[in-house]
Amino acid sequence: MRINTNVASLNAQEAATNTNTRLSSSLEKLSSGLRINKASDDASGLAIADKLRTQASSIGQAISNGNSAVSLTQIADKAMGEQSNILDVVKQKLIQAATATTSKEGREAIGKDVNKLLTQLNNIADQTNYNGIKLLQGATAGAGSDKLDFQMGEKATNLISLDAGIQANTAKLSGMSALKISAATGTWSAGAARTHMASVDSAINELNSWRSDVGSTQNQLESGLRNMMTQKTNIKAAESVIRDVDYAAESANFNKQNIIAQAGTYAQSQANAMQQNITRLLQ
Repeated sequence: MRINTNVASLNAQEAATNTNTRLSSSLEKLSSGLRINKASDDASGLAIADKLRTQASSIGQAISNGNSAVSLTQIADKAMGEQSNILDVVKQKLIQAATATTSKEGREAIGKDVNKLLTQLNNIADQTNYNGIKLLQGATAGAGSDKLDFQMGEKATNLISLDAGIQANTAKLSGMSALKISAATGTWSAGAARTHMASVDSAINELNSWRSDVGSTQNQLESGLRNMMTQKTNIKAAESVIRDVDYAAESANFNKQNIIAQAGTYAQSQANAMQQNITRLLQ
């Protein structure tokens, strides 16, 4: 029996230190809601969780890009829809001018209407933009729109594109430039009005073709958005499994370590009491 070295007390102290370390770690997890608070908690798990978090945040930005792109296509579609309405009215005016019951003065008035309608068609093409990006023509009325590439994923190749070449103005639409000039002169005949009717039909077809391309791109964007939102949800769920604490399991562990700590304190007191028993041998 030895007095100088209380081995039982040292063992109890060591066990108590280890228990307090585990108790502090458990309390940290319960406080933060995270199973991994530092690399030493789970080095490989931290690396995987961080990579998943980066992937999720990247997809989150791509979703924002996609929502902006959908807004862009909606603006272009609505603008071309209004242009289509204008061409419908122009066609009606031409039919009215082409009949014998319309007087010369009536045709002149129709010509003024048509000229103003086509001017508004050009205004729409010039004014329609998203964040300064012209959508229905290029920088000038004589140029087509630029190709637009939308970043719809975390990789450089994850692109959805809206083709270049939209030029929804009288400079490009079939026969509309000649019709505008003719309407401005106010010297129409019924035959001239009939001649321009076919041009309006061609212009409507061209406009519908561009509008169809925009609509197809919007459908592609919306499909990509739905897929990315599903991906982000699944990735965040996978990260949660690795990073987040299971409160039920960790609460049970905390209670366990707390009980062990209390038992350790009792063990230390008993180890010290043993030394006092030894000193009685000297009495």
